[in-house]
Amino acid sequence: MFASFFFLSSGLFMGWSLGANDAANIFGTAVGTKMVRFTTAAFISSLFILLGALYSGAGTTGTLGSLGTIKALPGAFIVSLAAALTITWMTKTGLPVSTSQAIVGSILGWNFFAGASTDYAIVYRIAGAWLFTPILAALFSFGFYFLFKGILENVKIHLFSLDWLVKLSLLLAGAFGAYSLGMNNIANVIGVFAAASPFVDIQIGDSHVISGMQQLLFLGGASIALGVLTYSKNVMMTVGSGIYRLSPVTALIVVLSSSMVLFIFASESLQAALVALGLPAIPLVPVSQSQGVVGAISGICVAKGGGNVNARLAGKIVVGWMLTPVCAGILSFISLFIMQNVFMQNVVF
Repeated sequence: MFASFFFLSSGLFMGWSLGANDAANIFGTAVGTKMVRFTTAAFISSLFILLGALYSGAGTTGTLGSLGTIKALPGAFIVSLAAALTITWMTKTGLPVSTSQAIVGSILGWNFFAGASTDYAIVYRIAGAWLFTPILAALFSFGFYFLFKGILENVKIHLFSLDWLVKLSLLLAGAFGAYSLGMNNIANVIGVFAAASPFVDIQIGDSHVISGMQQLLFLGGASIALGVLTYSKNVMMTVGSGIYRLSPVTALIVVLSSSMVLFIFASESLQAALVALGLPAIPLVPVSQSQGVVGAISGICVAKGGGNVNARLAGKIVVGWMLTPVCAGILSFISLFIMQNVFMQNVVF
């Protein structure tokens, strides 16, 4: 049993890395504009990420699991570790890269090593969601910018009342964003362990059962929360004030826009409603909070005329997005080889 929990440690490291990077972007704009203190933002993020993972986190896990079914715990350990190391390296540079891209790249590295077939239809679906994440966020923020601008120009609100309303709205939008991130990105943390989970169902009383999957979801959500609390401040400041100078109102728009995109790509209820109406279903895919934030900031930039953008930093972020899955895939392949041939652990079931 000890060995099983040791192999799960890379998943916890992955969750911690996600909390330090992607989850930081939920309140990055609010902290960057000094409307919300970091400690407050970290506490709210941690709580609602955990709730989102527990109650709505199963939707995207199935999609990620179908990309590569890893039944050997040592293999899942390496796949998760390679993605986490990639993210940690990017985080050290202060860049808000994508945890979703890292874990997908790492899974593809396992597929190549194991000789497992890759369902490229799923890869294209995931890649399409990555592409549309910043675009949708930009469209949302563009529309919200003019909506909020119209409200503020036509509704007379005292300056102190406006400040209080914006701060409250940032907190509520951040809580929604944290919940959306928990339900969307928990798959990045525990998805590779789903088929090899060491947890068994626990019976409580005559009827209530805590499933092994629920235990995995809780553990993954807790690790993300720990990452937010301990190591997210640098990336919050990069997103909050480094790319584009935001006002408190535009910070609210960024949080709301990026959170809506994550919710859309993780909501099983929304998917079922669209299918019931005869409309195309939105895929349940883990996408990047950081890409949503950068897209939302870009939408506001366009709405305001396109000035005052740190183009050099934005370019570095895009390069980070491109390098992440490639680096994670290569590291995963090499690490799997070492694990199997040096440490004599079977990484392929």
